[in-house]
Amino acid sequence: MGLTQSHRKEPCLQSPSIMLVLELNLTNKPPDVYSSFYCCSVMTPHYKEDINYSMEELHSSQQEVSIIFYMQKIFPDEWKNFLERMGCENLDGLNEENKEEELRNWASFRGQTLSRTVRGMMYYREALKLQAFLDMAKEEDILDGYETAVKENHTLSAQLGALADMKFTYIISCQTFGSQKASGNPHADDIVDLLKRYPTLRVAYVGEKEEIVADKPRKVYSSLLVKGVNGLEQVVYRIKLPGPPDIGEGKPENQNHAIIFTRGEALQAIDMNQDNYLEEALKIRNLLQEFNQHQGQRPPTILGLREHIFTGSVSSLAWFMSYQETSFVTIGQRLLASPLRVRFHYGHPDVFDRMFHITRGGISKASKTINLSEDVFAGFNSTLRRGCITYHEYMQVGKGRDVGLNQISKFEAKIANGNSEQTLSRDIYRLGRQFDFFRMLSCYFTTIGFYFSSLISVLGIYVFLYGQLYLVLSGLEKSLLLEAKVRNIQSLETALASQSFIQLGLLTGLPMVMEIGLEKGFLTALQDFVLMQLQLAAVFFTFSLGTKTHYYGRTILHGGAKYRPTGRKVVVFHASFTENYRLYSRSHFVKGFELLLLLIVYDLYRRSYQSSMAYVLITYSIWFMSITWLFAPFLFNPSGFSWDKIVDDWKDWNKWIRQQGGIGVQQDKSWQSWWDEEQAHLRRSGLRSRLMEILLSLRFFIYQYGLVYHLDISQQSKNFLVYVLSWVVILAVFLLVKAVNLGRQMFSAKFHLWFRLLKALLFLGGLAIIIVLSKVCDLSLMDLVVCCLAFLPTGWGLILISQAVRPKIENTFVWYFIQVLARAYDYGMGVVLLTPIAVLAWLPIISAFQTRFLFNEAFNRHLQIQPILAGKKKHK
Repeated sequence: MGLTQSHRKEPCLQSPSIMLVLELNLTNKPPDVYSSFYCCSVMTPHYKEDINYSMEELHSSQQEVSIIFYMQKIFPDEWKNFLERMGCENLDGLNEENKEEELRNWASFRGQTLSRTVRGMMYYREALKLQAFLDMAKEEDILDGYETAVKENHTLSAQLGALADMKFTYIISCQTFGSQKASGNPHADDIVDLLKRYPTLRVAYVGEKEEIVADKPRKVYSSLLVKGVNGLEQVVYRIKLPGPPDIGEGKPENQNHAIIFTRGEALQAIDMNQDNYLEEALKIRNLLQEFNQHQGQRPPTILGLREHIFTGSVSSLAWFMSYQETSFVTIGQRLLASPLRVRFHYGHPDVFDRMFHITRGGISKASKTINLSEDVFAGFNSTLRRGCITYHEYMQVGKGRDVGLNQISKFEAKIANGNSEQTLSRDIYRLGRQFDFFRMLSCYFTTIGFYFSSLISVLGIYVFLYGQLYLVLSGLEKSLLLEAKVRNIQSLETALASQSFIQLGLLTGLPMVMEIGLEKGFLTALQDFVLMQLQLAAVFFTFSLGTKTHYYGRTILHGGAKYRPTGRKVVVFHASFTENYRLYSRSHFVKGFELLLLLIVYDLYRRSYQSSMAYVLITYSIWFMSITWLFAPFLFNPSGFSWDKIVDDWKDWNKWIRQQGGIGVQQDKSWQSWWDEEQAHLRRSGLRSRLMEILLSLRFFIYQYGLVYHLDISQQSKNFLVYVLSWVVILAVFLLVKAVNLGRQMFSAKFHLWFRLLKALLFLGGLAIIIVLSKVCDLSLMDLVVCCLAFLPTGWGLILISQAVRPKIENTFVWYFIQVLARAYDYGMGVVLLTPIAVLAWLPIISAFQTRFLFNEAFNRHLQIQPILAGKKKHK
């Protein structure tokens, strides 16, 4: 690799020159001011996230209300103070006074933007200057005050700046800055504005240009470091790269290409949704001294810090996530670091021993797909190379979390995908081989064990229900219970019902109560826990369980983990029914419907011999989970029970389900495009994964096999011919659907009357067959209900098997029929989900109750949340 230096006056990337420190007479100053503590660098990777809100974004009403309107209602006191500082009475006055830049900054510093992060991290430099001033200034300068002394004593000011620049470096790794400049993207102008505002800030990016090599053009890639000089960016260093750097995961590649520009012994990798505070930045000198403290046999290689979640007051969901982060990412780290010694890089405020990691592969692994959770692999790498990871709570860094259910679900899906890749990685294998027995168990529990246990728990529910269904349909449970009643034995039902007390879910919340009790007191922790339950925290965490298990299990089976952008916009707005269905159809809705069918069938055939109380105690937790998986997205959706929103959602849903897909058609525009994308994980699956998918789908046929022999029309026959005849009925139904579809294609456009006549004849023919069977073969109404319960899962099983063998049948007429059948199933599930929501929307109390538990924190702070939910738009 070639290295060229564009400006040799700045060997350590800082301005003013640190050589000024050597020129000044510092013999009478404490030597520890400039030599006794480590130099520190901060690096923030940035891709396409918001840097500063533009005026168009602030006033845009694409999400029903503008960002500036939202900020005014969420931060009313701060908005009032801002207007007072600006000398204006309202928003229009700011526009008239040309205060647009101040308005952009005010709003950006209250969102999850890069400018907020840069402002917070630059407090490190201010803190170092202030500490150096207290150590080095004369007594009269200290009495005059810091600001006065710096303004009047230019020599002292230059000295303080040089010392701070020598000890602190901040680099933004923006890999797309070059392409943004070339395309005229406003984000590039915002980054240049940051360089103007903070002269010591540096930006690293990947440059691309063409060179003629052997009479052929070839693209040459370089890592460039730029600084701001006179309002323009100026190249400091340029490092030639052997090829394009984006061959792996985006974020770790972004960090890896810029780590060469960092300086000092310590490196802090800060995300762009974080913040910092001056009072916390004053502790940086003390924190870095921890690298001199031996943790056992060696000094630490990663210093862990706690996070302060600053988005917990937006909504109830944000509050749940804030407590979840506090419980695990903050307080729980004490136990992981000591005495378990299995803490890995969970938090992004962590400070790395830069010299240790840069010689051992860097702070990020970037293999595509495998290292999706690059921060945890940094901890694996450090531990495997005999590093030591500690945790220190006397300093904290701000952190913004996702605040909407869809954002939270995407984030948890990404984490579950990352954990599945960790499960399959050689890093976990090597850690397990080298740890002692107790440390190995601790490592399992604190990494992949939680997700694996969640997967086993959900699989256990399926096994339990299918096992119960087998006992009911085979008659074994009836025989056992009747025999127990004859002998006056109550232990069987007692054993079945006793598990319900464990499934209350309270035990899973006890660790959080204990940990928060250590932080805020046990009475406060208990009060918060009860309040969380009243705000349906159990529903939220049960729904999150489905997200974790689905994506963890699917990635274990098929692979294909990928980064899922969650977005950092303000989210208290209504999500459409179509969007919710696309996100949760396969992960929650399908599984919820399957569990409901199993519970209904189990209830139908156990009533003759089992008490209702025993059934409730055995199955109530599964009922709760299945209903939660079906309706939680709408329960936690702002304005989810507003009739106007439901009408709009219904129109949008019908348009989406009928829209034809194809090349260039996005998922949110067409059901067909979304359905094809949902099967993307199967395209990379191997033969064993496809066979496993087929084997799992056979449960629907076994379920059908058990039900058809309990039909009255079967007359208690055990002949295998009964099962064969059930497939004949299924085939007849499929042919009926095919006939209607063909009729729609041939006649619906020009021959409406013929198409209606065809549907009428098919309907009358089917009705006549049912009447004849009821008279001749004793077909009952209960048989029709059971047939629906039996054949609906069978059709879904056929769809799953067809998707697994898609390469073999994709070019045949069978695949087109499967596509039509899948569209019908999705449409039917959507109608079933939307119907109860529409019915509840007629009750005003439901909507008021939803708003209260979703935004209880806002009501407690007397915030004006109702105008935001009503969708009032704020125009320029």
